[in-house]
Amino acid sequence: MIRSLVLILALAAPVPALAHNIISSVFPSGSNIEGEIGFSSGDMATDLLVEVFDEAGNKLGETKTDADGFFIFTPTQPVTHIFRGDLGAGHVAEVFMPAADVAALMGQEAAASTASASVSTPAASGAPLSGLSDQARAELATMLRTELRPIRQELSALKTETNFQSVLGGIGYIVGLFGLGFYIAARRKMEGGK
Repeated sequence: MIRSLVLILALAAPVPALAHNIISSVFPSGSNIEGEIGFSSGDMATDLLVEVFDEAGNKLGETKTDADGFFIFTPTQPVTHIFRGDLGAGHVAEVFMPAADVAALMGQEAAASTASASVSTPAASGAPLSGLSDQARAELATMLRTELRPIRQELSALKTETNFQSVLGGIGYIVGLFGLGFYIAARRKMEGGK
């Protein structure tokens, strides 16, 4: 009977799917919006069409990801930008940048304040870069973006990996508790039979 119960539990236990989570993010990059799209496995979406919409669903434009899964979009309106990329097999990446952040990129004031975590850029500080020419600032910004890309990807993957490890750890605790319960039940049955 115990063997049958263990077999039923083993067959009914959820099997972890071998799917990947989507990694997508956008951030300010000078006067542009830069983003990335890929999977938690480290595979990035290359040559993917990324469509850009406002909150009302009006199309603002489109761009494509490069060989590393990154894209750059230059905003023309200080409105919330929603970036969508269809990765196939039911995977759709969607990420947005609030209107306040877009307006700050464009050097304008946002029409309506939205709650968001804004990201500061090196050019916003002004003082340390004041002695540099516009070309030197642009080259410095490009260099920083290039150097920070792998770090951003690793952080996103680490967040996903940590969550997956937590789920596996939780499943391990549950299985361990069932094993302890079966051990105690078998022990009681053996003691009662003597």
